[in-house]
Amino acid sequence: MGKVWFVGAGPGDPALITVKGRDLLARAGALLYAGSLVSPAHLEYVPPECECQDSKGMTLPAITEWLITKAHQHTTVVRLQTGDPSLYGALIEMVRPLDRAGIEVEVVPGVSSAMASAAAAVESLTLPDITQTVILTRVAGRTAMPEGEALEALARHHCTLCLFLSITLLHKVQSALLAAGWPPHAPVLVVHKASWLGDEKLIRGTLADIRDRCRAEHLSSQALIIVSPTLGARHWPTLATSKLYDATFTHRFRKGEGNSQEMPP
Repeated sequence: MGKVWFVGAGPGDPALITVKGRDLLARAGALLYAGSLVSPAHLEYVPPECECQDSKGMTLPAITEWLITKAHQHTTVVRLQTGDPSLYGALIEMVRPLDRAGIEVEVVPGVSSAMASAAAAVESLTLPDITQTVILTRVAGRTAMPEGEALEALARHHCTLCLFLSITLLHKVQSALLAAGWPPHAPVLVVHKASWLGDEKLIRGTLADIRDRCRAEHLSSQALIIVSPTLGARHWPTLATSKLYDATFTHRFRKGEGNSQEMPP
């Protein structure tokens, strides 16, 4: 009986897969990859004899049956998913049938498109005195949101919002945030295919015009929306800085200048 590994491929660039994930691909006997989202370049890591299957046209029962079958034939079976398997990755619904079949599973995390999008734009999702909170969420579409998780309610926190699977619902994003008290001039960043060489596209705008800007670029999939009071901080005239590197701040590795406080243990 083999083991099934759920591996996060990262946001797109094959170099952003973890070393552990890459090494698992290199020894995989069978690979099931999400071909609609995972870059084909990841397949260059697998050995020639590896059984590769694209899952983009498969149903959940077909996926789990394939994984179970291959786990009886190979020591290492990899399910390669975009980003991180634990975030919008349908992980648990795939794992449960494997559990019932007595097949061991393990998850290897991956770089989320939320982090890759912030990196592509050289933005920070948190800043001292601005926000220390990041909400990863989506807009209600064909998949409903649980009670209390409507975007308008979450947006009232006025922290950083990273919106997945919502690029075709920008009108709902605009309505929800305006209703939550965000101003029309609030900055918005949309990143299409973050880290994909030759395909990555950054679109900056405001809550008022971001929908029109994305329409002009014909974006309809694989885009991450960031709405945050931290956007553009790189060019602000002044900025509150972290206490960790403040010369007067004492911590367990350094005593602050002019500070009589005892070093913490």
